[in-house]
Amino acid sequence: MQLKPKKLLIFILFLFLFLALSFQGRVPEGRVGFVVLADINDDIAAISKQIADLENAINPLKKESSSLQSKITQAKSQISKAENQMADLSQKLVDKEADLEVQKLLLFERIKRYYKNTKKFNPMLMLFSSSENSDLLHQYVWYQSIINQDKSTISNYTNDINSLNQNKIKLEADKVKLATLKKSLESRFGFLSGEIKKAETYKSELSQKLKDLEAQRIASLNLPTSAAGSMMCADDRKIDPGFGAGFAFFTFGIPHHVGLNQYGAYGRAKAGQNYKDILNAYFNNVSFDKKPNITLRVKGFGSMSLEQYLLGIYEVPDSWGDNGGYEALKAQVIAARSYALAYTNNGANEICTTQACQVYKGGNKGGNWERAVKATEGEVLTQNGQVITGWFASTAGGYTFLSSDVGWKSTGWTKRTRDTSGDINSFDDLFAKAYDRESPCFYAAQGYRKEYNKSAWLKPSEVADIVNTVLLYQKDSSTQNHLCYKNDSPHGCTDTWDPEKVKSELRNRGGNPFNSISSASITDWNKNEGRVNKISFSGDSGSVDFDGSTFKSLFNIRAPANISIVGPLYNVEKR
Repeated sequence: MQLKPKKLLIFILFLFLFLALSFQGRVPEGRVGFVVLADINDDIAAISKQIADLENAINPLKKESSSLQSKITQAKSQISKAENQMADLSQKLVDKEADLEVQKLLLFERIKRYYKNTKKFNPMLMLFSSSENSDLLHQYVWYQSIINQDKSTISNYTNDINSLNQNKIKLEADKVKLATLKKSLESRFGFLSGEIKKAETYKSELSQKLKDLEAQRIASLNLPTSAAGSMMCADDRKIDPGFGAGFAFFTFGIPHHVGLNQYGAYGRAKAGQNYKDILNAYFNNVSFDKKPNITLRVKGFGSMSLEQYLLGIYEVPDSWGDNGGYEALKAQVIAARSYALAYTNNGANEICTTQACQVYKGGNKGGNWERAVKATEGEVLTQNGQVITGWFASTAGGYTFLSSDVGWKSTGWTKRTRDTSGDINSFDDLFAKAYDRESPCFYAAQGYRKEYNKSAWLKPSEVADIVNTVLLYQKDSSTQNHLCYKNDSPHGCTDTWDPEKVKSELRNRGGNPFNSISSASITDWNKNEGRVNKISFSGDSGSVDFDGSTFKSLFNIRAPANISIVGPLYNVEKR
């Protein structure tokens, strides 16, 4: 059933108001460390549902808008056709009217000659035979015949002109009707386009907030973002969960994949690249400039010069400088100097000392790090004369992203990079060629359960439950608020369906649920950008394929405890 414009507008405005009120105050403020995981999951589920509701409202509008666009195109075509026909008729009218005038002139001349000759002709003389009278008689008959033909021709021209005029009048009327219809369709199309744009804008805002919340959820795992210190990424392939066969989902790299890849810089340095080569590999269209040694305010440490502050940064191991990675230290110094200037707005604001900014412990770290600070004194990265925010993280898993890819502000200096020493055709190639492959977090399963030897391994039945959850969501996205993991926080669910309930609901919607999964694999992934396109599963109910991003999102809702896939490129291992 199609809604009239006024009713449709009221419906859309009511929907916007409902969504806005339901969302108001739900997004937590501040840094991740101060946000409760349950609250984050509540907000993720709530916003996801709002996005689904918006999509359900927008789709009929888009369908009608597409139909209107087709009708407008058809009306334009018909108007153009009518205009061409009118132009053709107008030209024919001009030609016919010109021909008529010529024919009238010919008739006028013939009538003049006819009357002149009739004066010479005397019917009485026909009683007397003579050649002269015989010629006059022939001329009289001939002129009479020609005049009759001319009159008939003129009559035909007049009829043709009348018919053309009538057709032209009809076409003009049709054109007016088509123009009126086109105007009405365009008005309706404009209204729908405006409403769709409003809804799409609001949807985009919700999607951005969802990205922010998902980033906070991943951050709540406390994954290391600095290469210095202890890198707490365990290799679950070496852990026995104690339940036999199972599956674990391993992510390449850890958040956030933006800017300088610290372990990647180390690998590049050992491959012979200098610090400028390294920074140009991770930042787009940047220049190397010198900045003065300003004063910074460092939280908990007071004020100090920028160069003194840099001596106490603990972001990468000093030992890298002894193992062929000195140029990586210099690249890190320049990124850290740039970050500090950009973060503090050239010293106007205070900078924190944790991974939320960059790790600062005070004093002078000394050694290779001190050498790198002094060797690059004052050097920063700029774009269009402005110091850039020199983001960095420990491990990118072979790929870096744009800042906008992870929900941050869009920038001109971040870029998508395949951070490898050659082309990639398989995961084995990635393990062999990624510059950051030495990182303990290059390939790791994230999250764990204490009862299974602190591992991320899942039982075949648990993977089947996640697969069934994805299948049910694909059948009916409105079920999402029932699909959270039952022993975890509520995630914003009104209630949580256990595995048997999920199976039952899937059957009710024509689905065929799994009881156990026997195999799982990544069957398609983008080797240039580093993301899973398709993941496949086989089990007691056959085989299924899922979009990589869709599966990841549902996995992170349904997987037990805090077990998560934390990036777009992941793999599944079986034991």
